[in-house]
Amino acid sequence: MKKILSFFLVVLLFASCTKLEDLNKNIKDPPKVPGETLFTAAQKRLFDQMVTPNVNLNIWRMFVQQWTETTYTDESNYDIITRPIPGDHWNQLYVAVLKNLDESSKVLTATGNLAGDNKAVLTNKLAIVEVMTVYSYSILVETFGNVPYTQALKTGVLLPKYDDGLTVYKDLITRLNAAIAQMDQSQGSFGMADNMYHGDVAKWYMFANSLKMRMGMLLSDVEPTLAKTTVEAAAPFVILSNGDNASLAYQAAQPNDNPVYENLVASGRNDFVGANTFIDKMNSLNDPRLPYFFTQVDTSTVIGTHKLAYVGGIYGASNDFTQYSHVADQIKLPTFEALIFDAEESEFLLAEGVERGFSVGGTAASHYTTAITRSLEYWKGDTLGLHAYLAQPTVAYASATGTWKQKIGEQKWIGLYTRGFEAWTTWRMLDFPTLVAPPDAKSEIPVRLTYPVVEQTLNAANFGAAATAIGGDAVTTKLFWDKY
Repeated sequence: MKKILSFFLVVLLFASCTKLEDLNKNIKDPPKVPGETLFTAAQKRLFDQMVTPNVNLNIWRMFVQQWTETTYTDESNYDIITRPIPGDHWNQLYVAVLKNLDESSKVLTATGNLAGDNKAVLTNKLAIVEVMTVYSYSILVETFGNVPYTQALKTGVLLPKYDDGLTVYKDLITRLNAAIAQMDQSQGSFGMADNMYHGDVAKWYMFANSLKMRMGMLLSDVEPTLAKTTVEAAAPFVILSNGDNASLAYQAAQPNDNPVYENLVASGRNDFVGANTFIDKMNSLNDPRLPYFFTQVDTSTVIGTHKLAYVGGIYGASNDFTQYSHVADQIKLPTFEALIFDAEESEFLLAEGVERGFSVGGTAASHYTTAITRSLEYWKGDTLGLHAYLAQPTVAYASATGTWKQKIGEQKWIGLYTRGFEAWTTWRMLDFPTLVAPPDAKSEIPVRLTYPVVEQTLNAANFGAAATAIGGDAVTTKLFWDKY
């Protein structure tokens, strides 16, 4: 009898433990996330980071003086420490983007055929993940210089070393070349899990080559031979039509709406106006894109007579939101798309290539003109006013003021409106437009971000070595490619 009772007690105990373990199971979240889902998440977070005007994350529009602030002017005066801006940018790219891309690649490699992919489709998916990885690392290098790379994202490596920025950049180009070679444009890829090109591999091929051209051009002053061969190899295959732009279309409802809408409209805040540096330049050129970039304001409170005009707030000063031009309404729509590469940028890069003596076809003037044309097509939906604009001596390539760097640099600065990071990189490379730090600025105009504070404290040895290698962890330390 005792044996029988003991048996039943063991059975009951086992059954009870099984039920308790069942209670601890998470039945809401899947135990494994598909590689496609990880890719989609990384892609959106990347676009969000590049387009958001949230000053905790992205202040490039202020660095290039396209926007300025109203009440709180810290960022317009290059205070990047009060808010942990370098750390937030770093974390968004490493954690939210690169880690998801790394996991996506691993999961796809392990399970790709289970999803019904043939070998070519799986290879395309992995190549596309690699292209986005290269893009993300290129942004980190262009922001900070030396960064964790060979030991980044490695399991068990809590304190990764920093790799030389130039070495990393050259390796990224090698990886990009390999990814391009693996793409089979006759096959599919991510389908609707890809919010940029909906799985169109031919368009990914163009984007990858456009990125390759941009990266090659960035090395022009430090690795001229590599720059030339890289740009020339990519040039025949780059984005030349707005229909092929690398863009992400946002949705009307949170959390998939445009971050510009969230920060400028949904937040109910009035923190930004157009900067006088930018608007004054556009006014002086009679630029037909002004109505698509900014709103007009009634200047009667300023000059005493009723007049509608585009007026920029004084860069770096405290500005009355009601007296200066606001960001145009279409840019603040929740569905307004984000861009990370477009036809206009390709054409400006080709114009630069011609001036640098690269064999990319065409003339600098023709590519410059086409770049402005693509920009007007994008913003206005037509090219009305283009000929009058280009006919002005201040705009025409043959007569515009200054060297080719000034001509291309100033027009590209205007064309890259809403793409502050690339405008900042272009300014650092070409040294145009001429920007002047405001009187109360914390520093000269930053040419890099300092390393995150958490790296200085938790990864001190590697941080210290990196800071020494680049010439000091300061916002004024020029990066390896910024030679002049």
